[in-house]
Amino acid sequence: MRDSRTLATITLCGSLALFASASSAETIRVGIGHQSMVTNTVSGGIVLEKLNLLDKYLPHTGKYKDVDYDIIFRDYDSGPPITNQMLADKLDFGVMGDYPLIVNGAKFQETGKQETRFIGVTGYNLLGTGNGIVVPVDSPAQSLADLKGKTLSVPVGSAAWGMTLKALSEAGLSDDVRIVNQSPAVGAANIQAGRIDAHADFCPWSEIMEYRETGRKIFDGSEAEIPTFHGIVVRESYAEKYPEVVEGVLEATLAAQKWIKDNPMEAAVKVSDWTGVEKEVLYLYFSEGGITTAEASIKPQWVDAMKYDLALLKREVGVPDLDFNRWVDDSYLRAAYQAMDLDYDTLVASVVSAEPNNPALKPAEIWFKDKGIVTYGSIAKMLEASQGNQDRINATYVYDNLTGLKLFGKAAYMVKGNDGEVVAFLKKVDSDNYIAEHGGTPVTGDQAVAMAQ
Repeated sequence: MRDSRTLATITLCGSLALFASASSAETIRVGIGHQSMVTNTVSGGIVLEKLNLLDKYLPHTGKYKDVDYDIIFRDYDSGPPITNQMLADKLDFGVMGDYPLIVNGAKFQETGKQETRFIGVTGYNLLGTGNGIVVPVDSPAQSLADLKGKTLSVPVGSAAWGMTLKALSEAGLSDDVRIVNQSPAVGAANIQAGRIDAHADFCPWSEIMEYRETGRKIFDGSEAEIPTFHGIVVRESYAEKYPEVVEGVLEATLAAQKWIKDNPMEAAVKVSDWTGVEKEVLYLYFSEGGITTAEASIKPQWVDAMKYDLALLKREVGVPDLDFNRWVDDSYLRAAYQAMDLDYDTLVASVVSAEPNNPALKPAEIWFKDKGIVTYGSIAKMLEASQGNQDRINATYVYDNLTGLKLFGKAAYMVKGNDGEVVAFLKKVDSDNYIAEHGGTPVTGDQAVAMAQ
């Protein structure tokens, strides 16, 4: 028979052991800085949060069996504050645009003590659409040349700012257009009030202004011929300590991207509810043939574009150098693709881009309030279906005849040919040129889903 003191000692030791085991369970922070108002970033931020995807994909076996996760989502209107929070060790992941990504990597490397890794893409447009320059709807300006002697606002340091500098330089207008720094919301408000001559911004602000009919696009990012994309960076020390957590975040991002691709209308409605961005604008980005391609692989085109962008940033604002060989790291993403049964190398080699008169896409769509999306075999048929039904329509969508870029019907310049067919254009000058070469008349008046006058 055991001595009662011995038994008590054993019981006490066992209790202490259990207590020590429970108290030593690790809590791992998963801090993500994102931009819910930016369409190219939602698969790495707001969708993860609202669909609770991290709960499904973060590791819970092996060394993570007893781990508790402290999941933090912090929403910002631009990339620089996210970088500042990461430098202060208050966030682990950052989701931001191409220019802010570069600044993030360069600033971390400059410290000589800590670094980040560029680990995946949340959304892209190969042609650069998503960035754009907008003027008030009643402005006489139709091109960059019309901004000579004018003032243009833009979020300095953003992809739209880089696009603007390149476009003005190539047009010989660098010294003739005054640039001021304004956030997206301030710039959009000033366009609406007519307090600024032009505003350049990243996705989806140009399209927000088009949809609200407060602004009119005179320059599209595709004209600058620089791809635009957003992506994810992670602190290097965090990734080395918790590589499976990084892979889990990326797996969740891949799941978010699939959800958007498979359910573009549902995604547009839900993300609109979560962010306040109009669902019709989001559908323009999320839908088949839309502005955003949500696919995460790191393609050579993105690295080449960022090297060009870095040279611009170094020249214009003194951003420090960035060693891309150290910074770009797709190893975590490859593991995530493998876990999701996806072929990473095949997707790296596959790049989605707009093309004129794409046979895989119907030329026009109407989003009806009562029956959802209806496609049409021609713009003329879409216009006919819209007549007398404006109160039943959320939005109409067409494609630019020159580039194949998806547009709002009401923001497009449409031309009806002598054969009765209708073609659409992003810019008025293009519709004018088409009429001069092929004949036809502008679609205006009671037919107008176009803004052309």
